[in-house]
Amino acid sequence: MARTRLATAAAAATLVLCATSAASAATVSPDAKPAQAAPAPTGAPATCGYTKAVPADKFQGIPVFDAAKAAKPFHATVRTSQGSVTFQALTAAAPCTTFSFRFLAEHHYFNDTHCHRLTTQGIFVLQCGDPTGTGSGGPGYSFNDENLTGATYPAGTVAMANAGPNTNGSQFFFVWKDTKLPPAYTPFGQVTGGLDVLQKIAAGGEDDQNGAGDGFPTLPVNIHGVKISNH
Repeated sequence: MARTRLATAAAAATLVLCATSAASAATVSPDAKPAQAAPAPTGAPATCGYTKAVPADKFQGIPVFDAAKAAKPFHATVRTSQGSVTFQALTAAAPCTTFSFRFLAEHHYFNDTHCHRLTTQGIFVLQCGDPTGTGSGGPGYSFNDENLTGATYPAGTVAMANAGPNTNGSQFFFVWKDTKLPPAYTPFGQVTGGLDVLQKIAAGGEDDQNGAGDGFPTLPVNIHGVKISNH
């Protein structure tokens, strides 16, 4: 599968951050209309839309939505070779997304993976969550978008990468500097600690392998594990 690319030409550039199905994902042009917001979640599994998909890298099963568990607040600490980043999960605004992230973290899905993309021009994100490290990997299922109405992406936002509407999988990104994007990428977390770690990684630069300002981080960002803290 061809590696998907970031469009960085305009301040409000759209980006297709990952592919979560066998079909190649095309770069969206900067003047494309934003994806329509998904309906407000009802908490029902059908709303989440957890559906079998390919690829199925490091497959851990498909989540079975549990409304009671999904409603419980939690923090996630992503422990990396450059330091730890902690974020508060937006369980009320994005219950399906946070439930999926928690499911993968509790099954050690992110352990011994790395963040494979850093962008330093136009948009400012660090992308992680692909066990293949290619930008095309996925967990074996996809699910629906959430929390898109009025979504913005200031520094510290944690959001899902996707290959189009309702194609979420395991890949996500940290916003390390205020970024303008269309409301097409589910925001599901807010960094509460470690923004300086993300900024250090960004200051280290990247190799431009995907184009100017878009490539593999110069400072390797290896994820040792993700700790979920309930409170």
